[in-house]
Parts: sequence; structure tokens; C-alpha cells
Amino acid sequence: MVCRHQLSWYELIPILSFVFLRGRCKNCKTKISIQYPLVELTTGIIFGALFLKFQDVFFFSNTVIFSFTYAYYAVMFALLIVISVYDLKHKIIPDTLSLIFGILAFVGLFLFSNYIFFLHTPSLLEFLSGLYIAVPFALFWLVSGGRWMGLGDAKLAIGLGWLLGLSAALSGIVVAFWVGAVVGIMLIIFSRKHGMKSEIPFAPYLVLGALLAFLFELSIFPIF
Repeated sequence: MVCRHQLSWYELIPILSFVFLRGRCKNCKTKISIQYPLVELTTGIIFGALFLKFQDVFFFSNTVIFSFTYAYYAVMFALLIVISVYDLKHKIIPDTLSLIFGILAFVGLFLFSNYIFFLHTPSLLEFLSGLYIAVPFALFWLVSGGRWMGLGDAKLAIGLGWLLGLSAALSGIVVAFWVGAVVGIMLIIFSRKHGMKSEIPFAPYLVLGALLAFLFELSIFPIF
């Protein structure tokens, strides 16, 4: 980003290139942000975890069903990674990314049942799950004038509701608030840069909660 040097293929190998280059640009020796290998590592771990989740479909069912299922959720969680990193850096969730994610999640209602590729007509509850999840976030934003919660979180929540279903999405949100509260308290205690009024991006916690709810099929509210 400093010298505008066009990277060669061997400078673009995930994680390994960062290690071999010792975290510096080969051309101008400027330090490369640790963000890049961390995102690459996180993406690889998530993609591996997705395979483990769907491995029974791969080994004991239909490889075509596995391919559609795996590809879809890999794209969805890759989008969520991008949203998380962007929110961490800029403290805002781009509407375009939320829209793309929401559209793909809505389409997924017709393509997946219990997270497996299966063409069907979704139930009314599945249709409304995105709105149900988004309404509390929108109310937080409205009541607080944007001080408690950004409207971008509500927009993201719509897609999460459609992607996970109502029960899993609610479970993921609970996990997100728990983790966010713990991290927020630690930042207030141990970091001089953060106080009670500090703005903390919430999308990464939403994505973490959604990932855990998806992988482990959390159901804190089993009645839905």
C-alpha cells in the first residue's frame, strides 16, 4: 500500500508469504499489517470447521449436495469475515455487504433445510426470522439515537436470522452479547484508550456468535 509494488504469486501465499517475508514488503521494506495473516488463518480455520460439520454428507451421502452446501456456507462466512474486519477497522458495516449477505441468506431459505442443500418452500417462521432478529437491534438504535447500537448491526441481523433460523440466531446473539460484555469490561479495566463511552464495533461479536451457533447447533431457546 506504500510503494504500490505489484505482488508476485509467491508473495500471495496465505500465511507463508508473511512469514518468509518477515512481515515486510520485499520492495520497500515497509511493515505489513498483522491483519493479513490473521484473516487468512481465521478463514482457513473456519473453512476447515465447515468441512468437519458437513463431513458426513461428504463421506456418506451425495457429493453434489455436499458441494452446494459447502460452497454456499463458505461464501456466507467469508462475507461475514469481511464485514467483521471492516467494522473493526472503520467502526461501520457497509450497506452493500449487508445487502449482499441478506439477499444470499434469503435465497438460502429456499435452497437449504437444516443447513443441508434441499429445495423447498420455507415456513412463515423462517420468512420472518430475519425481521424478528433485526427488530431489537433497530429498537436499540432508535431509542438511543445510535449510542447503544448502530443501524448497521440491525441490517446485518436480518441476514443472520435468515441464515441460521430463529433459534440458532437468538442463541448466537446471546453468545455475542456475553463475549462482547466480557471483552468490553476487560478493555475498560486494562486499556487506557477505552472508557465507558468508547465505541466498540459489535459485528465481530455477532459473527463469532453466529459461527458458534452454526457449528455447534446451539439452541438456548429450543421452543422456536
